[in-house]
Amino acid sequence: MAVFKDIASLRQWRQNLRGTLVLIPTMGNLHDGHLALVRLAAARAEHVLVSIYVNPLQFGPREDFATYPRTLDRDLQRLHEAGCQTVFTPDDGLMYPRGRQDICVVMPPHSLSKVLCGASRPGHFAGVCTVLSKLLHIVAPEILILGEKDYQQLRIVQQMVADLNLNVQVLPAPLQREADGLAYSSRNAFLSPAERRIAPLLAETLFDLARRSGGRTAVSDLRMAGWESLEQSGFLPDYLELRDGQTLQPLSVPQTGARWFAAAHLGQTRLIDNVIVP
Repeated sequence: MAVFKDIASLRQWRQNLRGTLVLIPTMGNLHDGHLALVRLAAARAEHVLVSIYVNPLQFGPREDFATYPRTLDRDLQRLHEAGCQTVFTPDDGLMYPRGRQDICVVMPPHSLSKVLCGASRPGHFAGVCTVLSKLLHIVAPEILILGEKDYQQLRIVQQMVADLNLNVQVLPAPLQREADGLAYSSRNAFLSPAERRIAPLLAETLFDLARRSGGRTAVSDLRMAGWESLEQSGFLPDYLELRDGQTLQPLSVPQTGARWFAAAHLGQTRLIDNVIVP
């Protein structure tokens, strides 16, 4: 497995590459959900590159950038065992050589980025778009794979690629869950044993709301019931909303492609999830 730490050697490798290349961008602390993306990529293309970089630009001043899990040696071992061929591990000096304050920033569209997570994490998606734009220009893949757990991020990146005429196909990957239904996330490592037992109730609540969305109960009443259920279970909800799967605009009546979205704190950990309405 080749591990690149600089742009020049990566680009030289890329120039000599033949066949389709898939990029899977990650912030490390890899779990089985990430490895599912590697398997999907290997089935779609001849070459798979995983990037590992904890991007400071997408963290707010009171968020968990300093404590975000950094497990590079373990991540490289897991990728090697999964059959990944190539890894890119840049650092801040490489990605932001003049620092984080003196850079061009890619601004996401307001309609997609100012709602849901964007409402409570100002600047987050500008950081996501900026780092992904840089990675796409550095790596020049034919395919970019993003998981549907960060569904709002997926839609924003799809729009960025279209608006900036970037020559890459964005391939959504199904959300991966642990055996008890909890969506895989690197932040799950922050949960205490007691919180980990409670955490799957976030997904259970969303699946219940999705099942009930085809009935006669009003969306506002479903939302209220779900919110109360989360609070009673020990969550501090950030949002719980039914949104259009393309525009992310709020819905008062379920429709094809609609999704229930949720973000909630459990202790010090912020969890997100989404479930499509059948």
